[in-house]
Amino acid sequence: MITVTHKRYVPYSHAHYAGNLVDGAYALAAFGDVATEVCIRLDGDEGLFASYSDVQFRAPMRAGDVLEVTATVTRMGNRSRTIEFEARVVCRGRPDISESAAQVLDPPIVAVTAVGTVVVPAKK
Repeated sequence: MITVTHKRYVPYSHAHYAGNLVDGAYALAAFGDVATEVCIRLDGDEGLFASYSDVQFRAPMRAGDVLEVTATVTRMGNRSRTIEFEARVVCRGRPDISESAAQVLDPPIVAVTAVGTVVVPAKK
């Protein structure tokens, strides 16, 4: 099957909670973006997100993090594709050192996992 990966910096403007925590919807939006690229690569169409069958919030995401978001197609129907998603924190800010300090995390922290379904138009 196919796997697509995006990386993105989580800006401080997305922090909504104490400790610069970012809401889980941030990861779901990233899953939508990576799913769009999957559909374009497989079908030449952006497709539409139909549903999530599972979402697990496993660890906090914070402003200043760098996320690596992957989408792996696990099933292809005529018009639907089942996709497994994972959002990992690969870099994290270190405000305990200085305002702009950060580090690469090895291993990364798995923050959110999900399984979703996208649909694409019928082939002509």
